[in-house]
Amino acid sequence: MVVFTSHKSTSFFFVFLCVAALGSVFLVWQKNAINGFLVLGGERVWESPKLRPVVFNLTDFGGVGDGVTVNTQAFERAVSVISKFGDKGGAQLNVPPGFWLTAPFNLTSHMTLFLAHDAVILGIQDEKYWPLMPALPSYGYGRERPGPRYSSLIHGQNLKDIVITGHNGTIDGQGQTWWTKHLHKLLNHTRGPLVQIMWSSDIVISNITLRDSPFWTLHPYDCKNVTIKNVTILAPVYHAPNTDGIDPDSCEDMLIEDCYISVGDDAIAIKSGWDQYGIAYGKPSKNILIRNLVVRSNVSAGISIGSEMSGGVSNVTIENILVWESRRAIRIKTAPGRGGYVRQITYRNLTFHNVRVGIVIKTNYNEHPDAGYDPSALPTLRDISFSNVRGEGVRVPVQILGSKEIPVRNVTFQDMNVGITYKKKHIFQCAFVEGQVIGTIFPKPCRNFDQFNEQGELVKPAESQNVTDIDYEI
Repeated sequence: MVVFTSHKSTSFFFVFLCVAALGSVFLVWQKNAINGFLVLGGERVWESPKLRPVVFNLTDFGGVGDGVTVNTQAFERAVSVISKFGDKGGAQLNVPPGFWLTAPFNLTSHMTLFLAHDAVILGIQDEKYWPLMPALPSYGYGRERPGPRYSSLIHGQNLKDIVITGHNGTIDGQGQTWWTKHLHKLLNHTRGPLVQIMWSSDIVISNITLRDSPFWTLHPYDCKNVTIKNVTILAPVYHAPNTDGIDPDSCEDMLIEDCYISVGDDAIAIKSGWDQYGIAYGKPSKNILIRNLVVRSNVSAGISIGSEMSGGVSNVTIENILVWESRRAIRIKTAPGRGGYVRQITYRNLTFHNVRVGIVIKTNYNEHPDAGYDPSALPTLRDISFSNVRGEGVRVPVQILGSKEIPVRNVTFQDMNVGITYKKKHIFQCAFVEGQVIGTIFPKPCRNFDQFNEQGELVKPAESQNVTDIDYEI
């Protein structure tokens, strides 16, 4: 069995140690190893990437890791050869130490892309080398521009059994040029993700660093059985627009664990299509477990659901999460016209350190692909629970902004104690939400909630009031 080691960057260790030194917030990660598998409650949830019977090196195909030579053809030749080993258990492509400049290239089924320690795949910066692809069918739009969009640097579609792993090698999108051109409106098409895998299954991405993506960093689209583990994702926290860390999009049966993410947008954003296009595509994101993460987002949120959620999002568990130095920690966002639903969402063991707003549910995120959306397509938000929430340096711990047309129903809070820095009267802010709080909650919950004691006995019923004091500038 190959034993993979994880070597995080120096900057990551410095940041994490600084946070840990505060002593007031920490994660308790409980894992057990049995016969090479990680288990939770007796259920197998992680399997080490399989060994391939055949291994190639990129240099076998003419690759040169000098940071100057363009290696696109070397990658393409390697993938072409590996595609012939599918019925023999597949093959592995080793990327040795060095700087391997390349334009976008495609993966094939039954393939392992293995990045050695100090191996860096570099995305070429000139967009003329990035091929155009059709708009995603559940978006009907490039996302930033009408029409086609640029490919991802590493791309795959209609595949099975894909592994991207290594000894913490790096995939670097060199996104600075893309960000500048986007901010100055010099691009005619939507920027491409760093890694995008579409309509595929049995995917493992582990023990690598992804950094400076032109757009969304890691985008599994309409995929099943996806594991993302021990991945570091980095981008500047400012002036790196839309560099989401991981965007599960219409995905099913997915595990994300043991990752560090610090980026210029949402660290994680669960999606399932945009307005009428997502409704027609009709593929939800469901059965997703996210755990044991340290995340940071100065301009957006640590972990989001939406706002593109028109195919629905359900059965999601998010646990053992530290969000630090961020604008928002946890967010659900949607709007009239989205349709779909967000339901059966469980948050537990959350820690916030120096975040402006801890928990946000927002129903007026009015960004649409075009004028063809149906404003009467109203999303449903219900069955959302939060337990064991801790934090310090939080300005507004909770802001739930439902509306008369999109109320938020059956929200539960239990065991919450968040230290606040903002001395406003209403720091637990609510509008058009109903649910319950169980046991002791700090800060004091708004009056929209039934209050129960730890024994499940009703102490105080909710008052018939739909709106408390919302600070819309938060």
